Amino acid sequence: MADDMFRAPLQVGMRTLERSKFQRIVPLKAARIFDNKNIFKIRTALEKSKDALQQERLGSVYADPDPELASAGKKCILLQPAGIKDQSANETNAQPTHSQTINELVKEGLISIIPFELRLQYPYWTYHDIMSSVLPEDDQGEIPSGFSQVGHVAHLNLRDEYLKYKYLIAEILVDKNPGVQTVINKIDDVGEESEFRTFKYEVLAGPDDLNVTISEENCIFKFDYSKVYWNSRLNTEHRRLVATFNEGEAVCDVMAGIGPFAVPAGKKKIFVWANDLNPDSFISLQDAIKRNKVDEYVRPFNEDGRTYIRTSSAELATSSREVQIIKRVSRKEPGVKPEVLKTLTEPKTFHHFVLNLPATALTFLPSFIGLYPASLRKQLPENFEMPLIHVYCFSTKSDDNVEEGFKICKEISEHLSYEMKPGRIEDGDVQIYDVRDVAPKKRMFCASFRLPREVAFREVEV
Repeated sequence: MADDMFRAPLQVGMRTLERSKFQRIVPLKAARIFDNKNIFKIRTALEKSKDALQQERLGSVYADPDPELASAGKKCILLQPAGIKDQSANETNAQPTHSQTINELVKEGLISIIPFELRLQYPYWTYHDIMSSVLPEDDQGEIPSGFSQVGHVAHLNLRDEYLKYKYLIAEILVDKNPGVQTVINKIDDVGEESEFRTFKYEVLAGPDDLNVTISEENCIFKFDYSKVYWNSRLNTEHRRLVATFNEGEAVCDVMAGIGPFAVPAGKKKIFVWANDLNPDSFISLQDAIKRNKVDEYVRPFNEDGRTYIRTSSAELATSSREVQIIKRVSRKEPGVKPEVLKTLTEPKTFHHFVLNLPATALTFLPSFIGLYPASLRKQLPENFEMPLIHVYCFSTKSDDNVEEGFKICKEISEHLSYEMKPGRIEDGDVQIYDVRDVAPKKRMFCASFRLPREVAFREVEV
């Protein structure tokens, strides 16, 4: 088969990467071009007739294999192996060696057909190509290929059967992914090592340097990946939720981490009170706020989330903050005074609460019971709107998520001591968003609902 000619040579059982062993000479034929000014015309004709080599990551135009012609700049076009028909030993049954297009180009004196040895080396093959040549057939069911990239760090979560190849896998990943310098493998579940969702890891390739810089939603974040929680696969969810926030609203991000919700929201001119219990996350959050110039809108806190839900609501009621939106003055207009387009005043109540701690966030919901006692309501605008709660959680997975919706609502109801059911937010129900799969039988969801007045105004013992 023609495809077999381009496969990486088998090196079954290799544990230490030896790049020099990945070499192959592919015997082909090529169309030698007599005059370089005809390259475009000839290549177009050969591509149209499907005679020119069509192979992933390979071009078709090469220097002539004759060193003297090559030094003179002469070129040739590689031909498809399948386009060269075998000549039978029986001359009476012999078939034309070349296609009609090739024969016509030869007849016109534009090309001649020559042998060509195409030399393929390690850089040509992909990660999957190399791993397929190294792993025994029994281990090729699911070649490890998925990883999370955080800055220059590739984060693996290898299954037990592939641990014996972990260093080989890591080294090939570095070779085949230019942005990757360090490869780590997770050796426990997130949150097992600490309440801050950090994890133990081992370095498989590259320096033990997890200080990374990443960009998300036009925001720059710098942090030590070994000390804070970050998941690049949540980028779509970060974008989705921030899109529901409106300019001038107030948002309470209870488990803000390093700010993937808070900082982009700040860029949208949204007032965000961003909190995280992890001191390292708090430091990185402060850096992100300053680095992305959103300090007028985003305030960082380092407190326990359960108490923060209540204290931040009380403090916001008495807080006073305004931001003037200034029209930019062109450098071509010296002396022109900046114009104030409008002034944004921070609201007295939060429009949104974000609880992104899927393993335990539902258990924070009791903090919303009695959120607005009578003493606090006296300081707030009359008939103020109840906030939207966006709480993340894990559940089982099914095709329609109906069963999961009822399960999540049952838990919410138990924590609020108030019956909630799945449905639409505008109908007073819980809207369930499917975020992502996290395991074969586990899925992450976001449950959004408006806090019922009966819950927020309930009298509780202090």
